[in-house]
Amino acid sequence: MKILLVGDKEDPYIWDYFDRERFKDIDLIISCGDLKPQYLSFLVTLIKAPLFYVHGNHDRSYLQKPPEGCDSIDEQLIEYKGVRFLGLGGSQFYNNRLFQYTEQEMKKRIRKLRYQLWKKKGFDMLVTHAPALNICDGKDRCHMGFKSFVQLMDKYSPKYMVHGHQHLSYNIQPRIIKYRSTTIINAYKYYIFNY
Repeated sequence: MKILLVGDKEDPYIWDYFDRERFKDIDLIISCGDLKPQYLSFLVTLIKAPLFYVHGNHDRSYLQKPPEGCDSIDEQLIEYKGVRFLGLGGSQFYNNRLFQYTEQEMKKRIRKLRYQLWKKKGFDMLVTHAPALNICDGKDRCHMGFKSFVQLMDKYSPKYMVHGHQHLSYNIQPRIIKYRSTTIINAYKYYIFNY
């Protein structure tokens, strides 16, 4: 399955100069948050593939006008083409706005999914907005990752974790890293990979 990841910044290469040929084999689009709803609707319309998304910390507009033709997987465990996706959007709590969570609140969100995780015997891909704690995250409260994401990877050993929030331009860090048996990919702007 060929997957297009997007997050945090609309890429003019796609938005203004869309090349249908480059994206003709995409089977699934995953948004890791902080993108205009119109951009996601544009992608799902032109690429003709399903689009799953989680909320970023700047996605308040989705409450009034969610992206058309796209499916939120925030706080859900879904299966698509035999792959189990666990979605957990939002960032660390830093200024009392929507889609921000303390570590305890994130743990509570994960506990709500406990039965589904047991029933489906875990998950294959963790889709988040924020990164995991101390794994390519920032040092300020806003960009700090979640310890509970590390705990999820430790317990379930998913094949992938994909996240946004930490722009690659913030500091020098790789787009892809390995944590134990999990490959972690930063979705900033866009990235294509084969699952």
